[in-house]
Amino acid sequence: MDKKGGMYVDKCVDKPCILVVDDDQKIARAIAINLENEGYEAVCVHDGMEALEILTQRNIHLIILDVMMPRLDGLSATLKIREKKNIPIIILSAKSEDTDKILGLSMGADDYVTKPFNPKELMARVKSQLRRYMSLGDVNASDNDNLIRCGDLCFDKEKKQLTAYGEPVKLTATETKIVELLMKNQGHIFSAEEIYGRVWNQPSFSCENTVMVHIRRIREKIEINPKEPEYLKVVWGIGYKIEKR
Repeated sequence: MDKKGGMYVDKCVDKPCILVVDDDQKIARAIAINLENEGYEAVCVHDGMEALEILTQRNIHLIILDVMMPRLDGLSATLKIREKKNIPIIILSAKSEDTDKILGLSMGADDYVTKPFNPKELMARVKSQLRRYMSLGDVNASDNDNLIRCGDLCFDKEKKQLTAYGEPVKLTATETKIVELLMKNQGHIFSAEEIYGRVWNQPSFSCENTVMVHIRRIREKIEINPKEPEYLKVVWGIGYKIEKR
């Protein structure tokens, strides 16, 4: 989007259009480049007042919003935006305290990312929020009994297909059976022996390494950061579970 004569000329015709609001121009541009590489249109502005101005003129599908900015900070801008619009808002902040995250979410933000951030993680969160906003519809949308949801994970029981952060995940037949078992029983801890017995339908003799390898491969496919998983957790000395969200 370009600004000409005080008005913004919209280039966001066919692609989702994302507004990046950060007073650090280098950070804003870096985020915009990542968004463009993912196939989105990106609009960069550098304070909350200019963000509000664009929202009155253009069709924006998601906002990435820094907290500390001149004229109008991110939290105040979030409150103003929520008075009229329900588009997804991802807050960026250098503050990592839980109280700051809770404050941002309570003011109407949909997600919270702490600086410095992993660009891949931010892009995954963008995809997830856009999918919810543009594909899944609002709270009045009808539910599907074939779908098992857990945060940003969704398993289709009929199609035997898992999606993570809005993207389909390629699983082997065995991995699919493990995922289905854990997704159907979110929060329940299964020992390696239980998983092996249910998935392989064989006596579970010295099965720990086999199950562990499959769990590791699944985690690498569904987690943003496999070393610090949000969903597929190991309960040391007991077994494995999908964290209930």
